[in-house]
Amino acid sequence: MTQEQTVLITGANKGIGYEAARQLGQKGYYIYLGARQPAYGQQAVEKLQSEGIQAEYVQIDVTDVATIHSAAEQIRQRSGSLDVLINNAGIAAGSNAPSEEAIEDIRKVYEVNVFGAIQVLQIMLPLIKEAPQGRIVNVSSGLGSLAFNSDPSHEHYEANSLSYNSSKTALNAVTVIFSKEYKETPIKINSVDPGYTATDLNGNSGPRTVEHAAQTVIGLALIDENGPTGQFYDENGPIPW
Repeated sequence: MTQEQTVLITGANKGIGYEAARQLGQKGYYIYLGARQPAYGQQAVEKLQSEGIQAEYVQIDVTDVATIHSAAEQIRQRSGSLDVLINNAGIAAGSNAPSEEAIEDIRKVYEVNVFGAIQVLQIMLPLIKEAPQGRIVNVSSGLGSLAFNSDPSHEHYEANSLSYNSSKTALNAVTVIFSKEYKETPIKINSVDPGYTATDLNGNSGPRTVEHAAQTVIGLALIDENGPTGQFYDENGPIPW
């Protein structure tokens, strides 16, 4: 087993997840790059390796518990522990009004954004407990902030997706609840809003670059023992739930 610092990032074959893997790899972390499709995941790993980054592909579909258990065993066999988990995998549904969103679409979003994140967190926790000071970062969104959603003067007010916004609100609740369970341990669990970033999730319409967004995400992965837990952060600091 190796002693280098390790990170698992879900949904990491592209976008913010991939860039977070690249930036943490540059800092010496061993990257477990999680992705559903082996071809895409392995291609992403090879790109990282071409930059001198230590990385390996981990097949993980956050809606398939068997793949999560298999991923945990893969990490256990090689490293024995996990320093950082970044729950990055996420999806969005269509742009219908809340009253017109199909319940099937809402369920699909929750399966990935909420239940998937919970499954990964629960199954990886034994490995995180083996690390000196485990870090868990749940990639949320400012669209999940109830304060922003209910403030007519806020830029997020008009973005009124029932499935996506509420799934990120639920993910924030997951952060708070798990952080309370582990508040007396070295483990720190936080939510992060990377900002409106140009990714496939939004048709590359966001103004931020993935490089910029990833810095915000990994900032919470790199906090020391005096850092926050059970909080919601963006690039400027704490933001309201």
